[in-house]
Amino acid sequence: MSIHHLALHHFRNHVETVLSPEGRCVVLTGPNGAGKTNILEAISLFSPGKGMRHAALKSMTHHAQPQMGWVVSAQCETPHGFVQLGTGLDTAAKIDKRLVRADGEKLKSQSALAHYISVLWQTPQMDGLFLASASERRRFLDRLVYGFDPAHAQHVAAYEHAMRERNRLLKDQLNDAAWLDTLEHTMATNALLIADARDQMIARLNATMQTSATGFPKAHITLLEDNESEAQHWQSLFASRRAIDARAGRATRGVHRAELQALHIIKNMPAALCSTGEQKALLLAILLAHARSKREHTGTAPILLLDEVVAHLDAVRRRELFAEIQELGVQAWLTGTDTADFEGLRAYATHVNVQGGHVV
Repeated sequence: MSIHHLALHHFRNHVETVLSPEGRCVVLTGPNGAGKTNILEAISLFSPGKGMRHAALKSMTHHAQPQMGWVVSAQCETPHGFVQLGTGLDTAAKIDKRLVRADGEKLKSQSALAHYISVLWQTPQMDGLFLASASERRRFLDRLVYGFDPAHAQHVAAYEHAMRERNRLLKDQLNDAAWLDTLEHTMATNALLIADARDQMIARLNATMQTSATGFPKAHITLLEDNESEAQHWQSLFASRRAIDARAGRATRGVHRAELQALHIIKNMPAALCSTGEQKALLLAILLAHARSKREHTGTAPILLLDEVVAHLDAVRRRELFAEIQELGVQAWLTGTDTADFEGLRAYATHVNVQGGHVV
């Protein structure tokens, strides 16, 4: 999977930016505030969700012409061949909404993007992932699952929509048993699929990290979750907790409450207790394990977006990262302020200087 041509139109501080890396890795360097991370954020929008910053869609529009909206397009090499993907703000909608297209055809939802390419990222804001809320770690895990099971995005969306509707009925004391049964059936059916996909993903990651030959720290991942083996068990659980959930104002049990945890194997220490540098290395190790596992199981590796990641790696781990990128054949987009940090990728990547929303 790779991007051969990328175009940003009125996105963040980029009025018109075009890049043609022809599938090669890309190193973006320049001063802080130049717009390097904005390019990575634009690429992250070719995956389901709100992208790597999880920002409001309207806030991504260039400040000088907010009425214009924004558009990002890319010619991508995918397992299905070359596809022209596009996404942008729906300026006609009254709420934050973005449109997605593939080869000019409007897609039903952004979840369909997962059928074409897989995009993963690591940003400085993720340094505290193992200390952040459980919902942040679940969202991280679900992005990993999308790369193996594109339908997972639809299952998560269906589960969460039904859960919100159920919460509303219980909050408003609308005791419509038939409608609650229907919503809980939707939640139960999707809960079984979501839990199974997450468990499979964790098993793959753990197996891959155990056999990794790199010097990155090995992590062992677990998921603390409700473990119901059949859809009817989930539905019975939801039905039995209506009164409890009505008082709480939310669903108190379900796959939306799962807790992702990681252990630094060599130190036998929870990731949350490791140093900031170790947590960053553990997170990068998980991303690399996902890329390796995906390549082994599907023949293609995801696109990696690594924002300011090398500045926090020592020389040895930096060399290992570059070697891993080359060995995997993954297209990585990396940002930094110092070109010297990327000397090991000089012959392997397209090097681009970014200045004030323009590329050189």
